[in-house]
Amino acid sequence: MPDSEEQVLLRRFGELAERAYASGRYAFTDFLGLAERSLLLQNRSAFSYAGLTLFGGAEGCERVMARFGCEEVCPHADGDFPIVCVRAEPVQQKFADALSHRDLLGALMNLSIAREKLGDIALRDNVAYLFCAKSVLPVILDELVQAKHTRLRCTVEERPPEGLCSRTEERFLQVASERLDVLVAAVFRLSREESLALFREKRVYADGKLTENNSGSAKEGAVLSVRGYGRFRYLGVLSTSKKGKLNVRVEVFV
Repeated sequence: MPDSEEQVLLRRFGELAERAYASGRYAFTDFLGLAERSLLLQNRSAFSYAGLTLFGGAEGCERVMARFGCEEVCPHADGDFPIVCVRAEPVQQKFADALSHRDLLGALMNLSIAREKLGDIALRDNVAYLFCAKSVLPVILDELVQAKHTRLRCTVEERPPEGLCSRTEERFLQVASERLDVLVAAVFRLSREESLALFREKRVYADGKLTENNSGSAKEGAVLSVRGYGRFRYLGVLSTSKKGKLNVRVEVFV
């Protein structure tokens, strides 16, 4: 029986950890999506001997690279992540389309860049900030010239705007309980059945780890990510209404 994708990925993580430990040089993955990141976190104890750090280019990035190695294991090696932030802005903002994450990702895919070479894409005032592996930087700078019907200018952004991938919007909600499915439904304005379907489809992650237990209670401070919808941080119960409803506070990443 051929190995499953999870087995292949775990073996790859193990190879990178062993390489870092044996050579004294840091080893990096490509960008990991939520499922891959969850698998790594659930098995991180197997790689702890080498050291493990996750980073996506800025605080709060959802797509991250894993770095195997630490100062003790790699005392003389360069541990900088091979990640670059590219600023992609309309040549003429006045006449530009309102760009979306999908527009930018589609334009990048059209350049035949593998998804694992691309990290988060954040938009601020119709300017896109793209985190990518250094290996694909020349292609992006030379060939990412248009998204939708808008001409683009791409440059390396040495210092991404503060809070680029960690900016949140505070919201106050009234819910029946702290169950995960109840909170997901309330935050993303879904029916209970729609929320349950997301858990069945393995699209919900708590603090980076896949969670299929929709009836579990959210921990204060936990970050819940829902593929296709977004993510939010649960900040706990503020009060209880006369009818027994919970008034809770969340921070939705925007």
